[in-house]
Amino acid sequence: MSDPVILTRSLVKRYGRIVALDDLSLSVPRGSIYGFLGRNGAGKTTAIRVLAGLARPASGEATVLGLDPQRDRVALLERTGFVIEKTLLPSLTGNEIVRFNRSFFPGWSDALVKKYADALEVPMDRRFRKLSQGSRTKLCLLVALAQGAELLILDEPTLGLDPVITDQLLRILVDDVAASGRTILMSSHHLSEVEKIADWVGIIDRGRLLLEAQLDDIRSAYARVRASGRDLPHSGPAILTAATTGEISEYVLRSGAAEFTAELSRQGAVILEVSPMNLSEIFLELVGKEKPDAVEVLA
Repeated sequence: MSDPVILTRSLVKRYGRIVALDDLSLSVPRGSIYGFLGRNGAGKTTAIRVLAGLARPASGEATVLGLDPQRDRVALLERTGFVIEKTLLPSLTGNEIVRFNRSFFPGWSDALVKKYADALEVPMDRRFRKLSQGSRTKLCLLVALAQGAELLILDEPTLGLDPVITDQLLRILVDDVAASGRTILMSSHHLSEVEKIADWVGIIDRGRLLLEAQLDDIRSAYARVRASGRDLPHSGPAILTAATTGEISEYVLRSGAAEFTAELSRQGAVILEVSPMNLSEIFLELVGKEKPDAVEVLA
């Protein structure tokens, strides 16, 4: 991976006895759509708050666009659009919030305000505190998109959005933001949405990074294998999980399905099925396991 826009090394963050981030190291390439995936409470929002300078890690370091989020927060906010807590000035309307924000961002575009207010169906004349959860999310997204920022960091950006607006937002992120060479880090637990647009994926669980790789590499590496035979292996470097019922063994492999099945055949097994896995299946296999000793990075 070259020229990372976001780089963290061994981040640790605790809240009392709870370890929210546990030796977290991320690397987000420039120009990528990076899907940051995990269950609720996995540590995604804590990591994003560290990147925004809103939380200070107990140890480790982070840089965003080459800037330190703690020391260079103003410069960082000028170049990055954040959607984290989905809270804006409660007594102002959308139009008033736009007027308030435009002077803070060098790349601000009123033309983008109009474009995305229409595309996302944002009620610009209503006060923020009177908006539904979905409309609050849309207005926060509008403000971030109008900044023309070189980096967008979005925490659960489809929260409360209906399927039509969700589809519209995903199109905007691909066609308008990523197509112009800008970078997106999108935190979500909606894997099907991420799989539609992401080219890189990081999976976090209990504060630790389980997997970081290009999405195409992940999908080509992982496979599910069913085989019939006696005394078949239950562990090995390629095996993520293995289960046996009678003489039928089912494996989830991290890599090397062709080599693995060839070796099973040499041991007398009959290969019943070799099937690819989608992102949701891979995610469920990874987060269902015990916490690993180290992150897996696919070359």
